[in-house]
Amino acid sequence: MSPIALGYIGIRSGHLDDWGGFATRLLGMQALDSAASSRAFRMDDQAQRLIVSRDKAEGLAFLGWEMADAAALDAFAARLSDQGVAVERGSRALAAERQVADLIVFHDPAGTRLEAFHGAIRADTPFEPGRPISGFRTGALGMGHAVLHVADATALLPFYRDILGFHVSDYGLKPYPLYFFHVNGRHHSFAMVGSGRVGMHHFMVELGMLDDVGQGYDLAQLEEGRVAYTLGRHTNDHMTSFYANSPSGFFVEYGWGGRVIDPATWQPHETFDGPSFWGHERLHLSPEQRKPLRDMRLAAAAKGLRAPVEFGPGCAWLEQAMRQH
Repeated sequence: MSPIALGYIGIRSGHLDDWGGFATRLLGMQALDSAASSRAFRMDDQAQRLIVSRDKAEGLAFLGWEMADAAALDAFAARLSDQGVAVERGSRALAAERQVADLIVFHDPAGTRLEAFHGAIRADTPFEPGRPISGFRTGALGMGHAVLHVADATALLPFYRDILGFHVSDYGLKPYPLYFFHVNGRHHSFAMVGSGRVGMHHFMVELGMLDDVGQGYDLAQLEEGRVAYTLGRHTNDHMTSFYANSPSGFFVEYGWGGRVIDPATWQPHETFDGPSFWGHERLHLSPEQRKPLRDMRLAAAAKGLRAPVEFGPGCAWLEQAMRQH
């Protein structure tokens, strides 16, 4: 058995208050009761999705991958052990902290902490967004996706593909290796960029409506330096999004309209048309560094490349709200 969704993300940061404002007033998450050493946030009926813990370091602390049930978690742990991966069963205290029934802890060959769990606790109160939004597209698709900087993406490919059982959606090899993986119908729940760096590149949350993203973009532009990538649309997952600079220095992608694939029939393939049909101007780069990516977008436009609108169910909170009305 393999993971079925990205369930939660943990971040290390010395800027807890900044994360509190960023996650609620811009992203629209719901803040939970805060502690001196951490902040936690909801996105739907799950008790928590994002956990930010106080630390002098900034960046990714862990990724939590959901398993179908207890039997799937045990089988997955056994498979990892058989492949020589050191696996530790999470304590009852850690399970309570993560708001899950049970979990295991292990690391990828680059040292990234990964957790697999089952039985995410459901909140007993309705989700209350931090600002007026339609809701997040989660449900069976999971929290969203996470993308890591890695020193050597090709070297890590066997671990994520063959040992963890992630499925390659597509990949690019120039100017550096970039692999996208799916674990459910979301085009990708995980990706890694062989940039030579190590750490979080970004995580993505998907909104129920395009206007949620547009209004978030307006809010982000009110803050000097908050927008990292301008509004644009990706070529592979068809997401319309912008990227914001987080309080921890990596990006958060805020998007709508992501592609849902059929994992049973999907074929992995190499991509050549660049990351975006239009937009996504990388404001954090110099003009010289932006030019090659801009040229790729202009080439895609010259070829008339387009993407259909592909949007289906997935925002459990929004669907429930619509049924109530």
